[in-house]
Amino acid sequence: MTTIIRAEAAHDFLALVPSLAGFHPTSSLLCVAFSGNRTAGVLRYDLPRRARDRAPLAAMIVGTLCRMRGVDAVVPIVYTEARFGAGRGMPQRALLRMLTARSEEAGFLVRDALCRAADGWGSLLDPTTPATGHPLALIDESPVKRLAGGAGEVASSPTASAALPPAEPEVAARIAEALAGLTDEEEREHALRRLGEHGDPVALVESLLVRGRVQPPLRLAWFLHLASIPAVRDAMMLQIGFGASIGEAAHDDAIATAERAAANEETIDGLVVRELATGTTGEVSEMLSRLMIGQSQAHPDAGRVERALALLRTLIANAPPTHRIGPLCIAAWLSWALGRGSAAGAFIDTAVDLDPDHSMAGLLSALIGSGTLPEWAFSGR
Repeated sequence: MTTIIRAEAAHDFLALVPSLAGFHPTSSLLCVAFSGNRTAGVLRYDLPRRARDRAPLAAMIVGTLCRMRGVDAVVPIVYTEARFGAGRGMPQRALLRMLTARSEEAGFLVRDALCRAADGWGSLLDPTTPATGHPLALIDESPVKRLAGGAGEVASSPTASAALPPAEPEVAARIAEALAGLTDEEEREHALRRLGEHGDPVALVESLLVRGRVQPPLRLAWFLHLASIPAVRDAMMLQIGFGASIGEAAHDDAIATAERAAANEETIDGLVVRELATGTTGEVSEMLSRLMIGQSQAHPDAGRVERALALLRTLIANAPPTHRIGPLCIAAWLSWALGRGSAAGAFIDTAVDLDPDHSMAGLLSALIGSGTLPEWAFSGR
């Protein structure tokens, strides 16, 4: 049985969606999931370019909904620059029909299936939808839109959280100068003495996450230097998400992993992939690897992740190109960990542009591009 949201309610719902999603959707398929009468999450996907891509996309969406605890209903919404007035009626009608059918076959209530086009909007499930669509003014002038505007900031797009601020030439110069001093062994020893306890990666990360603290250029440079070392980069990444204890375990494991990689004449990223595939990882390594690929119901600390992303955006903007890939990979993974797949993709695309052969960037590109979500996205808090 399908419950239809009539036009007078549907346009209010469409006015609310940007606040639910946290951004203004464009050229996207959004699925608003419900648990009873409460929204339980918003999934976003790129619109399929070919007709043959619809079925795999629908299957992936329904599979994701099945994994979301307590979800029993959904409203799919197409956002497109296509027009009702082009003569074919509602754009992406075939996609909405397929997704509605697959969702109902899986036992989900489809409350509505909507399309917001360039010149109007409509409901697949409402036979009174005009061939030219309802006016967009109904959405834009909805009182719900004004009320939702006070609920929090809405980004301009799903990738807005990956946007970098303008570079600050003076800050960039100081970071570059500090990095240059880390290339010489004697100068690096002097820098480590100046860093004191913050020469330790765990203490460094915890210091960088302190809200409102102005960070010395040397600490930022040391973080960039460490982020270019694969095992240390991954340990710092997990520490940001899951805390100092995980960071300490990850750094101890990183040393052991680096030693195994050197003994086998492998890259560290290659070693990790091989050991996961062959099931030869140790207990700690396996736990950390599963955290990295999202096979855990332990939630990252969202506050820590948000603070780190704010720092990373500024740091990437001011880092020399030679030292941007490490923090870009960290920012991509942290964004993915929060369920921001589009922002994660934007970060990793930048990393791949800088170095198409970078192993971690390639691994993250495959993970993010597959549409995989971490298991903690489906577990209750």
